Amino acid sequence: MSRFALCAALLLASLPAFAADTPADLAQRGRYLVMIAGCNDCHTADFAQTGGKVPETQWLLGDKLGWSGAWGTTYAPNLRLRLAGMDLPAYKAYARGLVTRPPMPYWAVNAMSEQDLEALHAYITSLGPAGEHAPAALPPGVAAPGPAVQFPAPPPVLAGH
Repeated sequence: MSRFALCAALLLASLPAFAADTPADLAQRGRYLVMIAGCNDCHTADFAQTGGKVPETQWLLGDKLGWSGAWGTTYAPNLRLRLAGMDLPAYKAYARGLVTRPPMPYWAVNAMSEQDLEALHAYITSLGPAGEHAPAALPPGVAAPGPAVQFPAPPPVLAGH
């Protein structure tokens, strides 16, 4: 068998495995991504503080803990409400164009593969909408009314560096 034929046979043999993924498999992969990407650390109240011992029914509901710095104060939004009614193409466009204030690592979401975005969408929407929206972001100079993690001022940028 030629190398080309062997490669083609291996490729064709692998295609049914990808096509056989069920919606439940896709959602399970999304759950895994939520865990390893640290989504719950900010978007699930008390998740990091309890070592992840928050019931899954409470995952991704956002938080009232603020993140304050030179940009003002941001709050981790309720992803279950954010994605409610957002179909997959709309979610992918949203994820690809996402630019947020700190501390959200939006560049990581921008860089996710199509399959990862599909899995995240499947998982988050499988949880169903619940909870309430997180507080609105506050501009610089406005004190957070509740608890907030305070980031230090960024170091000055030196000329020529």
